[in-house]
Amino acid sequence: MESYEILRDLAIILLFAKCFGILARKFKAPQVVGQIIAGLLVGPCVFGWITQTEFITQMAEVGVIILMFSVGLESDLKELIKTGPIALLIACAGVFTPLVLGALLYMGFYGIAPWGSENFYKAVFIGTIMTATSVSITVASLQELGKIKSKVGTTIVSAAIIDDVIGIIVLTFVIGFKNPDSNPVMVIVKTIAFFAVAIVGGFLFYKIFLTLDNRYPHTRRVPIIGVAFCFALSYIAERYFGIADITGAYVAGVILCSLSDNEYIKRKVDVSSYMFFGPVFFASIGLKTTFNSMNSKLIAFCICFVIVALVAKIIGCGLVSRLCKYNLGDSLKIGVGMMTRGEVALIVAQKGLAAGLLTADYFTAVILLILVSSIATPIILKLLYAQDEKKGIVHV
Repeated sequence: MESYEILRDLAIILLFAKCFGILARKFKAPQVVGQIIAGLLVGPCVFGWITQTEFITQMAEVGVIILMFSVGLESDLKELIKTGPIALLIACAGVFTPLVLGALLYMGFYGIAPWGSENFYKAVFIGTIMTATSVSITVASLQELGKIKSKVGTTIVSAAIIDDVIGIIVLTFVIGFKNPDSNPVMVIVKTIAFFAVAIVGGFLFYKIFLTLDNRYPHTRRVPIIGVAFCFALSYIAERYFGIADITGAYVAGVILCSLSDNEYIKRKVDVSSYMFFGPVFFASIGLKTTFNSMNSKLIAFCICFVIVALVAKIIGCGLVSRLCKYNLGDSLKIGVGMMTRGEVALIVAQKGLAAGLLTADYFTAVILLILVSSIATPIILKLLYAQDEKKGIVHV
């Protein structure tokens, strides 16, 4: 491939991704869905104008790292600590239930897999994809309803954030265990060691950034050094601890999320992500998605995947909320609020593809899940709160 053709490919990706992102927003769907569809159209599935190249793959990897860094920056560390055991219990249920039901779903379609086999890890990974919750979509839905600061709203958001943290840790374990040369004990030791180093080192780097932030507020050097810190921690996680680079990127964001200039850093980072790296990453999902192996069994699996993923969150989070003394209506709202999926689910799926735990055909199921959950959640939440208003129930 001629080097200048890369420029043509980027022009096509950015133009189509933007146009279809706007179109998706018009239909009340997340822009990322439109960007994925753009990748499907310009890729081998439809027009065949662009094929996945090493350059696009590398740019997409940078894009996913920046995305996870942004997700980390959006976290509220004080809120995470303050919400305490209830949000943690709900988040654990929101991870455990989809993980188990997703694995059982895969085995139901493709046979019971013995412990440690290739199919066993594939089954567990299908469950891992289901664990992710989209904080951004959930927050947007609650803000629109004016319930973001209510007890239920705070619980949903806090549990969703913790849910993603646990989901990333699960992803790290699954990919680590899948490696035939890996020792299960060493996977656990390395994971614990990484988070121990991240906590200690993170505290030191936070103090350094705090000094920089106070001395040079609202200057571009702070976000530039922040992005460098993100890439460095991503490299350290992958190179020295065998942990997914996105875990390092997420942790880097969480370390910096309490800075007074946090919003400024995120705004600057989002410019490059929104304009270039983000569209390339999401379009690359479409470029890698194929329908060559699509058959009636895979179509049935995709439909069941969406249903199980949605119901699993409602069952897991709703039941634990009920046990934590929430009434039936509020428990149902928490379960529904936790069922949205977004960028993190795609990122997890991307990592599974790279690790050989997933084939491109299954991206169809993930895309369908994001689309259905993103449309269904705001509608169902609105209906549930409308019922409360009819009954005269006031939320605090």
